[in-house]
Amino acid sequence: MADYEAIAPYAAHFGRSLDAVGRDLESYAALLKKWQAVQNLVSRETLASVWERHFADSLQVLPRLNVGDREFMDLGSGGGFPALPLAIASKGLDRHFVLVEPTARKVSFLRTVARELDLNVTVIGRRSDEIDSRETPVPDVITSRALAALPLLCDWMEPFFAAKTRAILHKGREHVDELTESGAHWHYDVVVNKSDTDPGGVILTITNLKRKSAS
Repeated sequence: MADYEAIAPYAAHFGRSLDAVGRDLESYAALLKKWQAVQNLVSRETLASVWERHFADSLQVLPRLNVGDREFMDLGSGGGFPALPLAIASKGLDRHFVLVEPTARKVSFLRTVARELDLNVTVIGRRSDEIDSRETPVPDVITSRALAALPLLCDWMEPFFAAKTRAILHKGREHVDELTESGAHWHYDVVVNKSDTDPGGVILTITNLKRKSAS
């Protein structure tokens, strides 16, 4: 199918065949379109290009994962990006995804997709700052897309960050300013890679996140 061309570059990182992943993504797309009528899950103008704008955009995280990455946490999951495409691509691998989303209807949508596609996903219907980090597995990877500026994201991620944790974050043109602003309050190491799908976007990989001491 032609649509699979958008996700084919990441097929080497799938836990199953391209066709199997593509079929599950087709089911996800159908559910997204159905639920979009009653709950704004993605911007309406992007529904027609869901394979490029949402699926491929999410799957570009895959080449940045390590073999030993098992536990994932996605903050502000919304319509499920990037976590659900990653969970779909990871079926057959030993990976577990925790999705954090406080909006009740979005929680229902996420749980419906996870149930219908038999994904190894746990959806928590609360804000991240309402969750005790002891309630969830220590994440190897934290993801987030289009949730908040980096300084605020650092606040939300820090309670879940361990020595092994990496944050892999979708960011836009404002990332330079966000890095500067967050650097005033946080220590971290960061690698900046250009987005495969957004000409003005980047993927930030952050490690060793620690709050700076007040001076």
